Amino acid sequence: MGTDNLKSLWHVEEPMILASTSAARQKILSDAGIPYEAIGADVDEREIERDLGKASPDEVARTLASAKAMKLSNQYAHRLVLGADQVASCEGRIFGKPQDKEQARTLLLFLSGRRHRLHSAITLMRNGKIIFENISHADLTVRKLSENFIETYLLHMGDKVLTTAGGYQIEGLGAQLFSDISGDHWTIMGMPLLSLLETLRVEGLLSK
Repeated sequence: MGTDNLKSLWHVEEPMILASTSAARQKILSDAGIPYEAIGADVDEREIERDLGKASPDEVARTLASAKAMKLSNQYAHRLVLGADQVASCEGRIFGKPQDKEQARTLLLFLSGRRHRLHSAITLMRNGKIIFENISHADLTVRKLSENFIETYLLHMGDKVLTTAGGYQIEGLGAQLFSDISGDHWTIMGMPLLSLLETLRVEGLLSK
């Protein structure tokens, strides 16, 4: 369950449903004082990505976020549901979460010395209908990484490298991967927060 702080700012009885168990997204909502209930959305991300074929990175992220929101919106009538997803792109290639450590290693070797883009999408739904959706971008340059550093990084990160697009968590050891970053913190973390907050205010769910 999300934070109970600042309840006076939240204008509905029930908390928002976050269609994700991502610790990073939960922390963002908690820190922003948004009451939420985190429920994992059981969707096959790989199958959705295959069905999309050669779709753009924005379309992939948007479709995944919408699929997660729709899954729970159909299960929890009248509840406000937030879906979120993120993919990375570089030189015409699209990357989601690595499937295993070897794929994470290959991905980091490819991104080494290159600049890539994060595509962070959110979809807000009620009763299976979209209230709001948004895609935000951040551009990150990975410094030239030695193979020794990559191996040490993977060892220390463990299975955490399998939980985020690009195989890194910038809020921790992943910060050592980069030489330059352009984009807001929340987009990089997979939750374009400011546009979400504005929508919640417009919808009368948050105090103006």
